[in-house]
Amino acid sequence: MFTGLIRHLGTLESRSARPGGARLRLAAPADLLARAERGASIAVNGACLTSVAVDGRAWEADLSEETLAKTTLGRLALGSTVHLEPALRVGDPLDGHLVAGHVDAVGQLLARPQAEGGAEEGIWRFGMPPELAPMTAPKGSVAVDGISLTVVDCGPDWFTVALIPETVRRTALDSMRPGDPVNLEADPIGRFVARALVLRGREEKLAAFAQRGWH
Repeated sequence: MFTGLIRHLGTLESRSARPGGARLRLAAPADLLARAERGASIAVNGACLTSVAVDGRAWEADLSEETLAKTTLGRLALGSTVHLEPALRVGDPLDGHLVAGHVDAVGQLLARPQAEGGAEEGIWRFGMPPELAPMTAPKGSVAVDGISLTVVDCGPDWFTVALIPETVRRTALDSMRPGDPVNLEADPIGRFVARALVLRGREEKLAAFAQRGWH
């Protein structure tokens, strides 16, 4: 499990093919590498990966074909900045929300505020596949490339979040432009509520939840 609070940034150094998927090599700061021993779980842009090798400047992880197909990690350009988060430990503060590191879908940035100079704050709009709508609600949580954010508003295939300059500066969001893809993970509470309603055949309540959120 993770919190969605990004304290470490890394760089994609290489991506090499291997049977059944690919291997990534990611340069990272020393304090992150100290948590990346073989077998450790590290979230990379919101996708939980397992460290298979680590040295003094970088760590490596294997990706399955499923991960390549369902996340952005197979299409990132070499040299891209990535969000890194080690797994939550017992006793660690939960400052964001519970993030599983299981990417539900790839969305995209639709619009960001325009400002002159400095980091931009305000409302950012993201597109999402319609199947995530039942799990997305105003004031609920969503992970965007692993960042824990709060939904401001949402529709059948989009949602908005409010970002402050501190968040933009400390993440890779500052370099993002409309059309860029992002990994999305829905609020775990919304996931189970939506599943329960479907199993009970309560489609009308599911639709109301998707449109108006919690009551």
